[in-house]
Amino acid sequence: QVQLVESGGGLVQPGGSLRLSCAARGMIFSINTMAWYRQAPGKQRELVANIFGGGTTNYADSVKGRFTISRGNVKNTVHLQMNSLKPEDTAVYYCHAPMLGSWGQGTQVTVSS
Repeated sequence: QVQLVESGGGLVQPGGSLRLSCAARGMIFSINTMAWYRQAPGKQRELVANIFGGGTTNYADSVKGRFTISRGNVKNTVHLQMNSLKPEDTAVYYCHAPMLGSWGQGTQVTVSS
């Protein structure tokens, strides 16, 4: 069984930054593709960013240039650096491993003055 454990959410003012982290537990081998999704109240869960095994990254247009997805130094970890945060970034953020169909528990990000 695989567990994705997230951390780093919180309250931040507009223009501020947060760094989300996700770590996979219970893995025998590495996970090549990881993704971050988010879901605001009353809205569909949407893809924020993903990173593929070869290092290629993809971002939603709404976060491009502000967010950066990266792999951590520890195996099977992934981070989401979020800069220049806006109120519309407020959502629960989820870590996802598409090849496993596994989701993290979600971490709340609130951007408010």
